Amino acid sequence: MAKYRIAWMPGDGVGVDVMDAARIVLDKLTLDAEFVHADIGWEFWCQEGDPLPERTISILESCTCGLFGAITSKPIDEAERELHPDLQNRGLVYRSPIVRLRQHFDLYTNLRPCKAFKGNPLNYKDDIDLVVFRENTEGLYAGVEFYPLPDEVRQALTMHSGAMARFESTSGDDIALSTRIITRAGARRIIRKAFEYARDFDYPTVTLVEKPNVLRATGGLMRSAAREIGSDFPGIELWETNIDAQMMWLLKNPQEYGVMVTSNMFGDILSDLAAQLVGGLGFASSGNIGDHFAVFEPTHGSAPKYAGQYKVNPIAMLMACKLMLDWLGEQAKAEALEAALSAVILEGRVRTYDMGGDNTTLEMAQAVVDHLP
Repeated sequence: MAKYRIAWMPGDGVGVDVMDAARIVLDKLTLDAEFVHADIGWEFWCQEGDPLPERTISILESCTCGLFGAITSKPIDEAERELHPDLQNRGLVYRSPIVRLRQHFDLYTNLRPCKAFKGNPLNYKDDIDLVVFRENTEGLYAGVEFYPLPDEVRQALTMHSGAMARFESTSGDDIALSTRIITRAGARRIIRKAFEYARDFDYPTVTLVEKPNVLRATGGLMRSAAREIGSDFPGIELWETNIDAQMMWLLKNPQEYGVMVTSNMFGDILSDLAAQLVGGLGFASSGNIGDHFAVFEPTHGSAPKYAGQYKVNPIAMLMACKLMLDWLGEQAKAEALEAALSAVILEGRVRTYDMGGDNTTLEMAQAVVDHLP
């Protein structure tokens, strides 16, 4: 019996391509794992009305962790149109399967390291080393939304908030409402993870990126939690910035920042900018981590126009494998993989199109394999 059981979820589009590259590398690393295919993605929404079938949940519940490629998500009206005719007009509503996975397994930490590899022609600057901790289960992505706005919800809001008076004459059919939910427990645990990471890997600061001057209730709760948790780590300085200003400062002085922590949507925005500073989404990996389970993925989309062409950069996917190896406690294999990636990038002989080359996804994977012991 294999030591690990890993749910293998290629998903949509180029997710299949980069997962093929990952398998080449993981096989060379001789990871003692059984890879169990699990269905996820747009195909299963269209044909079954569920992009995350219950059978996939069952597989994940029997696995050590999951590895995921990419997903296609579309707006509500397009999702309805692309359903199989037998499934239309049944009230089915598309929700991102990766968001559902995060919530179902309480994968509250979204870890996104963004480190500049030497020799990468796409680096904004060569000495950037950023790590984003994004709360993964709450905030604006909690899924508590209304359209049209029900009368009973409107009445409750009006009773408790004078700001609703501005919308008194607007019909509920013309109002869409998304809620930003922050709990103290959710804020404390993601902020503590950020401080623990900074302590373990010698980062001198943790930056809370929020907007408490405007989002006074939710941003204020994040700020108070950060100050509380920060007091437990006297050797690490807590910085507090607003999300809009932080975007500017990251472009101006990216080397000044290390560990950053924020809520769900702000983290989505922040991590994409951080990724672009070190080469773009082709270099951006992500770990969705809970207390007992984790799912690892690149952060790029499914790029349908490139599907099956084996054109896209697999480095983000391979770095996701590295994060998985770290989480599994396979430090030697994780370090070997990152060293091989670093060597390939520094040499510059094998590059995918985004890096100015013409090598394929699988050729990049093979170059990494050639640098593994």
